[in-house]
Amino acid sequence: MPSRGRPFVDSLQGTGVVVTGAGGGIGAALARRFAASGARVVVNDLDAGKAKAVADEIGARAVPGDASEIVAEAVDALDGTVDIYCANAGLASGGTEAADEQIWADAWDVNVMAHVRAAKALLPGWLERGSGRFVSTVSAAGLLTMVGAAPYSVTKHGAYAFAEWLSLTYRHRGIKVHAICPQGVRTDMLTAAGSAGELVLAPTAIEPEDVAEALFAGMAEERFLILPHPEVAGYYEARAASPDRWLSNMNHLQQKWEAVQK
Repeated sequence: MPSRGRPFVDSLQGTGVVVTGAGGGIGAALARRFAASGARVVVNDLDAGKAKAVADEIGARAVPGDASEIVAEAVDALDGTVDIYCANAGLASGGTEAADEQIWADAWDVNVMAHVRAAKALLPGWLERGSGRFVSTVSAAGLLTMVGAAPYSVTKHGAYAFAEWLSLTYRHRGIKVHAICPQGVRTDMLTAAGSAGELVLAPTAIEPEDVAEALFAGMAEERFLILPHPEVAGYYEARAASPDRWLSNMNHLQQKWEAVQK
């Protein structure tokens, strides 16, 4: 008996897919999964060597560079047709309100504006033909928050808001949007999160391949919100239903983290 998502996977044969930040972690897992489904994949990463290594491994094209600036080159690499764009590149910027303004600016540029610029470049063509799929790697921090990481939390909220806006604005015109919101994933980004990551994310961390599988299941079911950690749905509901209680619980977590650092 064919699997539930088989017809969707079959539909990916020959499609043009771009994955940014795909030199490792979630991005590399997404690129491998799309390539295994017969898609023509462009692997982007700021690190040219990493982009080439993943591209060579899966028979894809490497387009290294800033994710905000590679859309035109990626379109050319796919002979003019991008069917799915995965805005996956991100910065896990830690710090408080006192973080340097350049840290805030960089987080905003990569975590939000790179998505905006990609959509601006792709939407005219997608709207003309009546189809296109935009995948935004957001993080559960975009639905909730993350202790010790104000720039990351705030800009991931922005990324989620932009994906949501795209979906509500263009879904009747054939544009499909998905927001992936995992908690901890075993990547270099989790390691870089330090003690906050160890406390909050590491205990339930999953593999990047699990995130890719969650996305494929969500795309097959045409779901906007992709939750590789299903429990995040309950946290999100609690946050909306009782914000003060939720904030108190998060403050207890903040205090626990502060105690760990002493």
